[in-house]
Amino acid sequence: MTTSPQAPHGERRVFTARLAALPETADFVREFCAREHIAHPVALRLTLVVEELFTNTVTHGHGGDCGATIVIGLSAAPTRVRLGYADAAPRFDPRPCLRTPPESLSAPAAARPAGGLGLHLVGQMASRVRYAYRGGNRLALTLTIKDGNPGA
Repeated sequence: MTTSPQAPHGERRVFTARLAALPETADFVREFCAREHIAHPVALRLTLVVEELFTNTVTHGHGGDCGATIVIGLSAAPTRVRLGYADAAPRFDPRPCLRTPPESLSAPAAARPAGGLGLHLVGQMASRVRYAYRGGNRLALTLTIKDGNPGA
């Protein structure tokens, strides 16, 4: 992968597209949030977003574990956290899934199929999402920290 996500004044890390690397992504987010003094509730939301994107890339984008790379970049400002995410999976623009709840959401819980809610949940947590395909999928997401309060 030649292009990495934008993470100005932030950090980036490269992971192998294997589900076994998922705990490493959570460690990266946790360590970043600790250094940036980002409160635990925001760190949990950010971790959930990263885990959902990573799992979808490996499972659906690549069809399982492989040697491809996934690049994650993080940067923080007083009122927001930016996440850059890049993978080499086939083209997939997740924005429609982020904005529209799945039809199964209105069904009783017992009748809903497993899965299908993760990207919608990511869309509920991100205040801004940009997508481009440049030799791979590139996402830039912003999570807002309310009123500059990292605990919000």
